[in-house]
Amino acid sequence: MVEKSDIRVVRCGGSKINIRPPIISNDSRFVLCASGDSVKVYSTRTEEWLHSLQGHTNKVTGIAFNPANHLQVYSCSADGTVKLWDFIDGILIKTFIIGSPLFSLYVSEKHEGVIFLSMTADSKNECFQLVATHLPKSADQEVESKELSVVSSHISPNPSCTAFGQGGEYLAFSSNLQLIVYFFRKQKTYSFSLKATDKKGAKNAFTCIACNPSEDCIATGHEDGKIRLWRNFNQRKGYTYSTLHWHHTAVNSLCFTPEGTTLLSGGIESVLVQWQSGAINHKEYLPRLGGSILHISASSDGQLYCTSHSDNKITVIENSFKVSGVIQGLVKGDSVSTALMIDPRSKALVLNGKPGHLQFYSLLRDKHLYNLDIVQQEYIYQAGLDQFEVVMAAFDVKGSWLATLEERGQKSSELEFFLKLWAFDETTQSFVLNTNIAAAHTDRIICMCFSSSEETTMLVTIAEDGQFKAWCQGVDAETQQDQNFWSCDFVGSYHSLKPTNCCFSADSSLLAVSFQEVITIWSPDTWEMLTTLCQPPGEIRDLCFGRLSCSKYLLSTTNRNLLCCWNLLTCALEWSASVDVSKLQPDPLSENVAVFSYQSKHTDLFVFKPSEPRPLFTHKEVCSEKVQHAVFVPREELLSGCDESTQWLNRSQLYFLTQNMDLLTFSMATEEDRMLSSSKRLVIDDSVAVTPFYLLLGKHRRQQQKRDAPSPPTADKPQQKQGSVTIKQLLHTPAHVLPAASVLCSMFVNSLLISNTGVREELESSEQEMDSEKEEEDSEEELETRDSQQELRAQGSVDEVTPKLSKVHEKELKRVRKTDFSWMTGLIDSKL
Repeated sequence: MVEKSDIRVVRCGGSKINIRPPIISNDSRFVLCASGDSVKVYSTRTEEWLHSLQGHTNKVTGIAFNPANHLQVYSCSADGTVKLWDFIDGILIKTFIIGSPLFSLYVSEKHEGVIFLSMTADSKNECFQLVATHLPKSADQEVESKELSVVSSHISPNPSCTAFGQGGEYLAFSSNLQLIVYFFRKQKTYSFSLKATDKKGAKNAFTCIACNPSEDCIATGHEDGKIRLWRNFNQRKGYTYSTLHWHHTAVNSLCFTPEGTTLLSGGIESVLVQWQSGAINHKEYLPRLGGSILHISASSDGQLYCTSHSDNKITVIENSFKVSGVIQGLVKGDSVSTALMIDPRSKALVLNGKPGHLQFYSLLRDKHLYNLDIVQQEYIYQAGLDQFEVVMAAFDVKGSWLATLEERGQKSSELEFFLKLWAFDETTQSFVLNTNIAAAHTDRIICMCFSSSEETTMLVTIAEDGQFKAWCQGVDAETQQDQNFWSCDFVGSYHSLKPTNCCFSADSSLLAVSFQEVITIWSPDTWEMLTTLCQPPGEIRDLCFGRLSCSKYLLSTTNRNLLCCWNLLTCALEWSASVDVSKLQPDPLSENVAVFSYQSKHTDLFVFKPSEPRPLFTHKEVCSEKVQHAVFVPREELLSGCDESTQWLNRSQLYFLTQNMDLLTFSMATEEDRMLSSSKRLVIDDSVAVTPFYLLLGKHRRQQQKRDAPSPPTADKPQQKQGSVTIKQLLHTPAHVLPAASVLCSMFVNSLLISNTGVREELESSEQEMDSEKEEEDSEEELETRDSQQELRAQGSVDEVTPKLSKVHEKELKRVRKTDFSWMTGLIDSKL
């Protein structure tokens, strides 16, 4: 058994971007959000992911801009550290070690060098406290911060229920049914209580808090959908509050604009509500934003708003209440019923998206591509309402067909489902509905799969009605040609037993259908049952044929923790192993099969070939949750330098999804280094700045330089140094940490100057060459004049000679004599 060696489990693209409120840069050009164990930076104009701030070893739980430098951002993590970043260049400036898991982070303009952190007060993580820490000033990269002072020992675990007011003059937070206001200067605390329910039965529990930046006003959101505006809270008995009500359920987020004249609110209705200060009845709405609104934030200049949603999306909104962009992450619901699939055409990850949709997500670019509307009905966000949901999907081997199953009535006895076949349209580059089958079976469909052959396409479905059906494209009785619709070709069953799974062989010559404890093997050509395999005790859960050299084997798992391998040539059990398999996943490009086994509160991975029970690779404690879904993704390029322990990652990369909806993968150290180097800038010439225009015309420029390459320089010719150290430092250092321009000016100009001795010598030599050439031309003209005069004297016609031409005319005459007019003769001959 080969151990895990240098293969590590890493979080891949698709992490949640809605766990904390996004923050917008001062110039409204960038949006930053916590995503897994990193901070992602997006462009507000193009919605593109620019880069990630990576360095934490656990989930990032809070981000905030540095009040002293708007180009820097703080991030805290459950790994117990606070990191300071230059988010423009993606540079880690400093790491502050706190030592305890951190859950949120707050900053204040009036508390310079101090940050506020939320952490647990006990080991059971039941009581949360807010502490202030003074960040020590040190030249070291990592600094241990031990000065922690407790501001409040009882705060809400919800970070939205804590806010700073008037730039840090006071702190407002909730604890149970109390609103607590702490004034830093007076060192006084005022608390205001609410009853659990009022006379009308409304729920008064706090859900979020926001402070007006321009006046003493605190806005609180509550479970009953009401918003309370608190004033005069600097005294115990003179406080007042007014009530705003539009939301019919809990208010999830509140945010004041920088001027304090507008209040923004959002909740499960997916409607952004804008309340004008002083005008309670004047409201503006921005509806149909997608999932429930979880967080709202505004830029410091008030030009942009951002809302984060439950469907892992960030919406960028202009202050005129127009949506300017959408940053869509990998949509993660409570569960994924369609499993993880790979689109054979785009190599995109496909799974459940927003309600009633399939999402196509690029793992390579970590970007949401598009949603495919399967249900084609408007989804109503209301708790307890039974609506159609996509529960199953499958692609054929070429990606030309997509089969989907949608159901409604899982919570009731009236089950309603539709089986749909979608054809890929080359014109629109998307899938178009081809066939809609309303009554494919009389009971719930359990599993479906396409044949693996590229020549013929067949879909097999099994259901709880005890039957399996084969669906093919219809054939015209007159022309015997395939029609552009699907119909049932065969219905099969076995002794009225309930089917549990089905699978095609690699060449589609065999179909395996399991019925409780029996595996039946069918021929799709004749629909003849070839043989049956009697499984050891236990109902069959998974089926999987071997690939390539192991195509003669059939793997199966049971609910009694058995993994069995059958030899189809001898119809005998080859080997079996006692293992609790939670997911069985074959690699379509190799003989390897991955098995995830859950036992004693953790999941282990085993990779093996069906030809032998000895694992090729094993990885203990991959994660603490059960692995629900997994998929092998083909690589664009084969990995080089793979040893025995990493050979199974050569052609494909394994992705898996846990119960907590974390998308993870296995990666090698060499692969991570290669990806890191490819993401860096490609600097072709260190002395020239790499601009988009330079990269666009770089190829043309290099070809031109090759054609016009000068001869090797002489020894006495001065050479300018390529890429001086001063220029490199100036171009590669962030602008906001450089000294003043007046200090750099003299050094920069001196670095551009070259010695003038060589230039003077070069000028003198060129002048001498020009003088010698001029003397030669004059001597030639004198000789020609003398020869012409001697010829005229010999002919006795010297007195009749015309006046001598000037030097300018003579030079012009010489040029005309040297001109080649042979092209005229060729032109005349062609016309004749």
